[in-house]
Amino acid sequence: MEIRAAVLRESGASTPYAESQPIQIETLTLDPPGEGEVLIKIKAASLCHSDLSVIDGSRPRPLPMALGHEAAGIVKKAGENVTEFVEGDHVVCIFVPTCGNCLPCKEGRPALCENGAKSNTAGTLLNGGIRLNSESGKVNHHVGVSAFAEHAVVSEHSLVKVQKSIPFETIALFGCAVITGVGAVANNAKIELGSTVGVVGLGGVGLNALLGAIASGASEVIAIDINDQKLELAKQLGATSVFNSSEEGAIEKIKEQTKGGLQYVFETAGVVPALEFAYQITRRGGTTVTSGLPHPDHHLSIQSVTLAAEEKTLKGSYLGSCVPTRDIPLYIDLFEKGQLPVDKLGFDFISLDEINEGFDRLLKGEHARIIIKM
Repeated sequence: MEIRAAVLRESGASTPYAESQPIQIETLTLDPPGEGEVLIKIKAASLCHSDLSVIDGSRPRPLPMALGHEAAGIVKKAGENVTEFVEGDHVVCIFVPTCGNCLPCKEGRPALCENGAKSNTAGTLLNGGIRLNSESGKVNHHVGVSAFAEHAVVSEHSLVKVQKSIPFETIALFGCAVITGVGAVANNAKIELGSTVGVVGLGGVGLNALLGAIASGASEVIAIDINDQKLELAKQLGATSVFNSSEEGAIEKIKEQTKGGLQYVFETAGVVPALEFAYQITRRGGTTVTSGLPHPDHHLSIQSVTLAAEEKTLKGSYLGSCVPTRDIPLYIDLFEKGQLPVDKLGFDFISLDEINEGFDRLLKGEHARIIIKM
């Protein structure tokens, strides 16, 4: 079948993208689903910094590539031997397909699936196949999804079935921003009731970490960013206080207010200065968790002695260390009970043809999520 999809053929274009137009909307041929694969009609797909990192070249991927990964849609056809999905199911896409056979999968850590990482890096589906074609040849898949398109063929292991009662533009966020942010709090940090928490970087993932900390019973949740508009939103969502990290003396002010720092600090901005800031406001004996993805050439510099002398912990979080089939239904349940108000994060909507302008707006931090409605 023929589909319209957002294709990146060269990375590293100059901004604003509205002028350089690195992403082109092309007509591609989408092959039918093979064994263990599913054809879905994309209904909503949000713009994420993980897509942006491919566009600007900080996360190298094989090109050309059809972008997009945080999405929801409807199953149109299930391939051979697919038993979990049928036509009409509503689904959320997951950006790490899980094979179930590698050591991390067997240890219950599907976010670290070795075969999923291999296929994502290669730009293929989990089985190594490519289902997208242009007049000039194959077009690679973005993390097994390629959701900035009218339809997509994905591995059945890149999907989670969800309720039909929740709008697609809301449920789409559960496949990336929600599980990454809330999962970092619940799975990586496992914060205790009454903990003090800081969140550095208030994009979609950071705001979900904030919501996760509140839902987990944190007694103090401090939101930190360089964007005053995002800080105001954080206050509306329940942050007990906010700080602009670009202001002089911000670290000292936070440490003074918290009597030495915070028990748990989550860095979600994906830049080294933000992680350094997060580590510095983490108290003695505290834990810094990072889910940001900076450029691979960038390196973190900390006082190594503090890891031992102050018994600090610095740990990474990918996909919120989630088991998607377990955690997404749990987080949706919290949402439906009003304990995880994901729909209050601040959305804006664009068409597929406005995608370059949309990424300009994402860079400016105008909204927590900019969503393409198909």
